[in-house]
Amino acid sequence: MKVFPILLLFSIFFSTLFAQQSPPEIKKKALRKDAINVYMNADSYMKTEVPFINYVRDIQDADLVVLGTFQSTGSGGGEYTFFVEGYKKFAGVKDTVSFYTYPDETDEAVRQKGVRTLKMGLMRYMINTPLAEFIDIQFTEPIAEEVSTDKWNNWVFTTSLRGTLQGQQSADSRSLNTSFNAGRTTADWKISSGLYHNTSTTEYNYGDVNASDKKEESRIYGDIVKSLGGHWALGASSDIFKSIYSNYDMGFVVGPAIEYDIFPYSESTRRIFRIFYVLNYGHNNYADTTVFLKTKESLWSQRLETSYTSFQQWGTINLTAGWRNYLHDFSLNRFSLGAYISIKVAKGLTFDMHGGYAFIHDQISLRKGSASVEDILLNRKELSTTYSYGTSVGLTYRFGSIYNNVVNPRLDVLF
Repeated sequence: MKVFPILLLFSIFFSTLFAQQSPPEIKKKALRKDAINVYMNADSYMKTEVPFINYVRDIQDADLVVLGTFQSTGSGGGEYTFFVEGYKKFAGVKDTVSFYTYPDETDEAVRQKGVRTLKMGLMRYMINTPLAEFIDIQFTEPIAEEVSTDKWNNWVFTTSLRGTLQGQQSADSRSLNTSFNAGRTTADWKISSGLYHNTSTTEYNYGDVNASDKKEESRIYGDIVKSLGGHWALGASSDIFKSIYSNYDMGFVVGPAIEYDIFPYSESTRRIFRIFYVLNYGHNNYADTTVFLKTKESLWSQRLETSYTSFQQWGTINLTAGWRNYLHDFSLNRFSLGAYISIKVAKGLTFDMHGGYAFIHDQISLRKGSASVEDILLNRKELSTTYSYGTSVGLTYRFGSIYNNVVNPRLDVLF
């Protein structure tokens, strides 16, 4: 009989416990039904930290569409922008919110900034929903009265050194790569200069075949750009280079450049349509005699390029076209085209395509004479060609529940 009181106590305890837990669960479900449907490319972190919206898979089910873009800054960090556009009950309402990152910030710090910025961008839409009473806004950091002085005056320096050693029974390879860059970016000026050097050697020993492949590339460059209002930019560039593969013992180019953006540069995180022209003077010393019987020469060349990029709710598009030729002989030219398109065809169905093609008639540095079998197989020397191309096409289809709010990172490796 002593067991009965104990069972009774346990029964009362668990009944009370479950009775206390049930209402919050019911309340959570009720709140979820009133959450705003948002279409955006969100990772698990974002879904966990911003749980008060419904993440839908297709734009047709969305009350809000959030498009995120990224653009590098002169400091080595970046500008992240969220474009928020309303649909259905929010039709005609648009917002843009941004945040900046620095090159020494961790991935976690960047993710936290993204969460805070997105939350602020969603507040005007949340204010008239039943979930608004659970939103709490806090300011956590006091603002200093004065801005501290930048002792580096916007200059940023980057250097790297990397060595690689690989091997197996029939092949050994080693390489050394070093680079240095100094850059400064302001609203009026953009300056970049640096150097790069790479040396790699691979030796093959397979049966009766003994061959070696050595590649060496070096480059010293400098660029300066002056902003001329919201659409124009003027600049100059210089480049000193060496490449065993392309038969350059030493070469350099220098010249002015000008660019016009049809859209204001202030819209560059959403769309940009640029046209730019470069005039170059160059001098080349060749490692071997070229097919034009030259060991060195001085040349003028010009380059005209245009590119268009747009980020929209229906997808992304990027188109490029470029022309380059030598002024002493216009038949020495190169024309290239490139395109990337991602389109939402229908609910759940996305089509993407990437392609590029180049008509090549400007290989002035090609070595005289035919290439050996080893040169061809080991890709040791640049070969003559009149074209190059690359393309890819894909379709992606998703179906099932329109909601995607649950985050479950368990055993991701299996999926």
